[in-house]
Amino acid sequence: MAVLSKIRERSLFLIIIIALALFSFVLSGLFEGDLFSKNTSSIGEVNGETISREEFAQQVEFYRNRAGGKGTNAQHVNNAWNNIVSGKIYETQLEKSGVVVGEKDVWDALVSQISQQNSPQFLNEIGLFDPEKLKEYIATLKDDAEETVQGKAAWRGWIDYENSIKKGLEQNTYNALIKAGLGSTLTEGKENYLFQNINVDLDYVYVPYSSVPDSLVSASNDEIKSYIKSHKKDFKVKESRNIKYVAFKIQPTDEDEKIIENELEEIINDRDEYSNAAKSSVKIIGFKNAENMQDFNVENGSDNPLDMNYYTKNTLSKILADSLFTKNTNEVYGPYKEKGYYKLSKITAVKQMPDSVKASHILISFVGTATADASVTQSEEEAKKVADSILSLVKTNKKKFEEIAKELSVDKVSGAKGGDLGWFTYTTMIPEFRDFVFENKINKMGIVKSQFGFHIIKIDGQKNMQKNIQVATFSRKVEASENTENKIFENAETFASELSNGKNIDDLAKENNYKVRPVLNLKEFDDNIAELGSQRQIIRWTFEESANVDDIKRFDIDNGYVVAILIKKNKAGLSARGQNVRRIVMDEKKAALIKKRSSGETLDELAKQNDAEKRSALAISNSSPVFAGLGRFTDVAGVVTSLNENELTKNILGKKGVFFAKVTKRKLPSELKNYNAYKKNIERLVQNRSLQIYDAIKENSEIVDNRAFFY
Repeated sequence: MAVLSKIRERSLFLIIIIALALFSFVLSGLFEGDLFSKNTSSIGEVNGETISREEFAQQVEFYRNRAGGKGTNAQHVNNAWNNIVSGKIYETQLEKSGVVVGEKDVWDALVSQISQQNSPQFLNEIGLFDPEKLKEYIATLKDDAEETVQGKAAWRGWIDYENSIKKGLEQNTYNALIKAGLGSTLTEGKENYLFQNINVDLDYVYVPYSSVPDSLVSASNDEIKSYIKSHKKDFKVKESRNIKYVAFKIQPTDEDEKIIENELEEIINDRDEYSNAAKSSVKIIGFKNAENMQDFNVENGSDNPLDMNYYTKNTLSKILADSLFTKNTNEVYGPYKEKGYYKLSKITAVKQMPDSVKASHILISFVGTATADASVTQSEEEAKKVADSILSLVKTNKKKFEEIAKELSVDKVSGAKGGDLGWFTYTTMIPEFRDFVFENKINKMGIVKSQFGFHIIKIDGQKNMQKNIQVATFSRKVEASENTENKIFENAETFASELSNGKNIDDLAKENNYKVRPVLNLKEFDDNIAELGSQRQIIRWTFEESANVDDIKRFDIDNGYVVAILIKKNKAGLSARGQNVRRIVMDEKKAALIKKRSSGETLDELAKQNDAEKRSALAISNSSPVFAGLGRFTDVAGVVTSLNENELTKNILGKKGVFFAKVTKRKLPSELKNYNAYKKNIERLVQNRSLQIYDAIKENSEIVDNRAFFY
């Protein structure tokens, strides 16, 4: 890209600028105290225990390596934080409980891991796990840590692994202690049985809150605030930020595309160019006449590697199947645009090949191949001699092929079947193997070498011979030109400058036909921004102490720029955002109105006073709280199943309305000989709540989180 070329041209200048910037940063940190202030010297604290920056960085790196390049940096940071915090919280709890997870506990857990038990390097001569071999492995890792950088990283990885085992033991031990105290009795089991199975028939009047017009009640802002304060846990919100932004994406223009298309047209045919070295014009071979396509693509800077596979019409991309398949060898198709590239393609070879092949092989490995384990000691030369001997033998006696495959082939799956690989298509096998079986005839035998070793191959069958073509393609990615990049950068800079001079972002965007995107309630440790993806840099900026409302900043993002303005700083506290508190308060007032007017002493009178109807329900229980024609009312079922017969009960408050009920029949379930099953049900339910143990102890821990200063 143009930006990279500029960086190369001005590398020394940039190095000096970066050095000066770093030096000024360090000096400012020293004088202002930010680098060494109490608030930012560590990542955080858990119950007074510091989380050092080094400890945290190692954990972040551990999660980054484990993810294998997947996930965002923010995800790795969050995983590291959660892991360290949970470990320290459980450590504190275990200390208070007087429980210690020692080295022997960790070792016993290590040797019981399936990964260790099944690893070939830890098995003895008879194939059983040997703890001494694991000890030797750990000792070797420790020694290597002092020798090389890779050794140090491997040792660090093992220490992290041991720590994760220890933390897991600590958590399981603490949770087991909690679970041990979460028991039940047979009496509680009986009560649970009765609670679930007592059922009642009843007459009732149901007055929904919706039957009371909204005009009869109101909910003032003070009443809503009062409700929120009295239900703080339901309405807690964290500090957040609101921003607006305009994205300036670097995208190629039609003119950019035309330039690329013209460049490809110019390299199709041979051309004469002046050579300074030869002091005369020299002939440059074009795409059409080039014989070595690998060299041509490299010399002319193709943006995709050369594909030398063969294709049938059905396996080619549609654009080539329709436009190239019937052309002659070296006849060029293009330039054409496909999947973000301009391309030139031509047929370089035509062959009749099957669409599927049946083959068998005997695989002989040697030291260094992908299939070689500790038992393989023969060199490549020795393996080749073995393969040649086997080929000579099976050529003279084909019946020996299956026998030798079962006995000697490293590929045990096919070996058990006499080397038979079954039927497979062109793209199934590695290139060396594929080329042999698809380009030779049935019953042909031979040897090919691959990353797995030497394959003694026998072609057993071929189906559907048809035309296959080899296609050489030169491609150039469609990218914005340097002029386009510069123009987009200037647009972003101009936009940011005009905003800084007091212009309104919505008005300015409208003038320039830009799209403004608002983003609400960004939290301190959020990572993603709508339509931009991972943009931790923008979120961090909004939470910096120096960032004020109406501040504007331009950010470099992948493939473009963003100009953002900080619209609002939302403080942590209580908020009803996203919840209809007004409706809740109004329903409470409606319930009070219904109570007030419901003075009747019979269900008929109550029905008349509320312009409702008297209804009946049968076999209502806590396990079946369904009122015919109305739906499920678990909150009401819990009340009516505890009522006595023939007693009128008023003002049973449900989530959707008020009930008035009289139980006409209350039926107890039959006695059981043993209530153990219900006792166990209680224990299971309670122990399932042990999943909430960590949340509970975390809520009661003192946690200081300074991640936002560093990540």
